[in-house]
This record gives sequence, C-alpha cells and structure tokens, in this order.
Amino acid sequence: MKAIGIVGSPRKGGNTEILTKHTLKAIAEEGLDTELITLSGLDIQPCNACMACADGERCSINDDLFPIYEKMKKAEAIIMASPVYFGSATALLKGLMERAGFIAGINGGLFKGKVGGPLVVARRAGQNFTLAQLTYWFHISGFFMPGSTYWNIAFGREKGEVENDEEGLATAWNFGKNVAFLVKKLNT
Repeated sequence: MKAIGIVGSPRKGGNTEILTKHTLKAIAEEGLDTELITLSGLDIQPCNACMACADGERCSINDDLFPIYEKMKKAEAIIMASPVYFGSATALLKGLMERAGFIAGINGGLFKGKVGGPLVVARRAGQNFTLAQLTYWFHISGFFMPGSTYWNIAFGREKGEVENDEEGLATAWNFGKNVAFLVKKLNT
C-alpha cells in the first residue's frame, strides 16, 4: 500500500514540503510505503479543454504531468499540499488537479475510493479558501477523506518557520495517521 504527497509549491525545501514530509513520516510509521513528489521545477500546464482524454487516458499537452498521474493512479492515498498564493492554491497544483482530475474522471472515475486530503501552508491568510479549494477536488474525485484534530493548515513564511507551528504539525501528523488507518481498513 502506498501514499504519495504532492507538493504544489514552486519553492524547493519550503514549508509546504516540510509539512508534507512530516505527514508522510506519520503514514510510513504505520507501514505504508510513501513517496514525496514536488512540482517545483516541473512544467505542469492547465487544462485546455481539448477533450483528448475522452478517447482514453491521454492528454494532448506534452509536459511533466503524465508520470505523476500514473503514480496517482497506483497509490492508495494521495495528499495534495499547497502554500497560499494570493488567497489560492498555486498554479502548478491547480494545473495538476484540473488535468489529472479530468483524465481520471472522464475515464471511469479512476480516483474513486482512494484515500486523500489536502495540506495548506499560509503566511497569514487565505488558508481557509485554499483548504476548501483542495477539499472540493478530493470530493468531486470520489476520495474518502479522513479528518484530523483541526483543519489541515499550518503557518509559516520563511523556509522552516512551519516547524514552529506546533498545532499545525500535530494536525498534519494526526491527519497522516488517519490516512494510514483508513487505507489499511479499506485494503484488508
């Protein structure tokens, strides 16, 4: 059983990556294989509504999406993590969500029944909308979404500051434990 954490931040080694690694560590402690996928430096374009995916699992856009999409299909759990950029998820993550969600959805709901959920890192504000934005993607894609002890949000601006948010770290950790629990319940 495998869980992947997809970091939508263009900043390598930043707070969103730190929080996602923390969550994946909690999942790994429960015996699941984990993988961190960072979108930083990748070319992930938005959906252009060409409908090529209606003829099978493919996309007319030639960029870095498809290897990640294949990993998403194989994983039992997917976590999507984004920093807040102008009150929203990053363009990198939105492009992935649009296209992977559309390809999977139009080809039989291929993410349906997987476990997943969002992680959000904010400097100060915008976290609630971004959390909702990511949550809606998981809902429309048919995921089972475990909760935690609070919303899956942590705070930090400069690299490493998220490590000072004890409540955010605890929430992400408990979310990871709940992801692992649900994956094991659904797959045994």
